[in-house]
Amino acid sequence: MPEQKQSPDISIVLETSFKPDDIHVVEQGLENFNRRFAPDECLLPLNIFLRRGDGTVFGGLLGNTYWGWLHIRILWIDDTLRGQGYGSRLVRLAEEEAIRRGCHHAHLDTMSFQAQPFYEKLGYSVFGCLNNLPENHKRIFLQKSLR
Repeated sequence: MPEQKQSPDISIVLETSFKPDDIHVVEQGLENFNRRFAPDECLLPLNIFLRRGDGTVFGGLLGNTYWGWLHIRILWIDDTLRGQGYGSRLVRLAEEEAIRRGCHHAHLDTMSFQAQPFYEKLGYSVFGCLNNLPENHKRIFLQKSLR
């Protein structure tokens, strides 16, 4: 394949510190490109918190909905409250809200040392896996139909 001509006034720079506006330019560029092929993604946050009476957060589910899918980004429950059904209740509530928003599926990822059996018990199934991420562990991708 012939090498493509590059513009002499463009440089490639690895930056460890950056301006938030620069990040926004790249994100907006991808969003504009995607709109040519898929409808506006209507990305909506879906965050549910587990709180004590004083408002202190002891867990939560952080996610979003877009293109008919629920994405569960993070689910965390404080060690003192694990095994009491709170995680299952948070996931069910997120799924119910996602369905109200028109979602038909959900997806998430977990690590081999985290919660794969928990999610499988809730009806999620593995569709992909990255080995040795981190070393001697796996990053596991799961999905579920909400219909």
